[in-house]
Amino acid sequence: MLYSFLTSLIDTYSFLNVFKYITFRIGLSVVTSLIIIFLIGSPLIKYFSKKQITGPIRQDGPIDHIIKKSGTPTMGGLMILIGIIVSTLLWSDLNNIYIWVVLFVCSSLGILGFIDDYLKIKFKNSTGINAKIKFLGQFFISLIAILFLVYFTDHESISNLYFPFFKNLILQMGLFFIPFGIFVIIGSSNAVNLTDGLDGLATVPVMLVALSFSLICYLVGNTIFAEYLQIQYISNVGELSIFCGSIVGSCLGFLWYNAPPAKIFMGDTGSLSLGGSIASVAIIVKHEIVLAIVGGLFVLETVSVIIQVISFKLTGRRVFKMAPIHHHFEKKGWAESTVVIRFWIIAIILALVGLATLKLR
Repeated sequence: MLYSFLTSLIDTYSFLNVFKYITFRIGLSVVTSLIIIFLIGSPLIKYFSKKQITGPIRQDGPIDHIIKKSGTPTMGGLMILIGIIVSTLLWSDLNNIYIWVVLFVCSSLGILGFIDDYLKIKFKNSTGINAKIKFLGQFFISLIAILFLVYFTDHESISNLYFPFFKNLILQMGLFFIPFGIFVIIGSSNAVNLTDGLDGLATVPVMLVALSFSLICYLVGNTIFAEYLQIQYISNVGELSIFCGSIVGSCLGFLWYNAPPAKIFMGDTGSLSLGGSIASVAIIVKHEIVLAIVGGLFVLETVSVIIQVISFKLTGRRVFKMAPIHHHFEKKGWAESTVVIRFWIIAIILALVGLATLKLR
C-alpha cells in the first residue's frame, strides 16, 4: 500500500527512490511489525485476562506448569498475525503474486489455529479441533497454495528439489512435487506447534528461521548474488524477504511478552500460521532442505514425538520421560529457563549451518 503510493511520487520527490530498495523495506517491515506488537500487546493481554481467554494446561505435563501457567492468556498469535499482515501489506509490492500466496497460507492457518484455540478455551480441555478435521484443514490450505504455485505462477523451477552442498544435484519431481509441498507445509506447521510448549521456546527459533530466509530470499532473487553463490536465481522472490522481515519484527515484539515467565502464550493461532508460512517461503525459493537444517530444532521436537509414539505402540515402553523432547529435559530436572536458552543456542547453531550451505557448494 504505502510502497505503491510512495514509489508513484518518485518523479516528483526523488528522495523517495530509497523505497525501491528491498533492503530498506526489509528494515521498515521489521520496525513496523515490532511497533505494532508493542502498541497492541499490553491492551490485548489485559483484555484477554479480563475475559478469561486462557488456554488449558496439559494435565500430564510437569506439575509446576499446572501451578505456574494456569490462568495465562493464550491466542497471542493474533498479535503476531496482525503485525505480519499489516507490515507486509504496507511495505511489499502487492503486485507480486508470491506475497499473496504466503499471506494466504499465513492467514488461513492462523484462522484454523484460532478455531482450535477457541474450542480449547470454550470446553476447557487441550483437545481443540478433532485431529482428523485439523489435518484436513491443513491439507486443503496447503493444497490450494501448492496448486496455485504450480498452475498460476511463472515459477519455472517450482517442481525441482535442490540439494545443499551440491552445485548441480537437482531432482525434478514433476507431479510428485504437489504431495511433497503439502507435506512440507503441514510438517513445518505442526513442528512449530509441537515446539511451542515452554515460554519463549518457539518464538526465538522461528525468528531465526525467518531471519535466515529473509537473507535467502534476497540472495535468490538477485541475479548477481545468485550467480556468485551458484544458487538458483528465481525472479521476483526478493519481495518475500519483506514478509520474512515482518515475522522477525513480530516475533521480536511478541518475545517481550512471551519471555519467561510468559504473560501470554502464542497458541495454535500463532504456531500453525508461522510454521506453515515459513514453509511456503522455503518452497517458493526452493530451499526446502535448508529449511530442515535451519529449523532443525523443530525437526528434533517432531522426531522425538514420532519415536515416543512408535516405541510405546510397539514395545509398551517410552524412550523419553515425556515428549516433545523439551519436556523430557524438564522431567530430568532442568529448569524451564535452562531448557529454553539451551534450545535457543541449538537453534542459532543450526541457523548458521543452514546459511553456510549457501556458500559451501
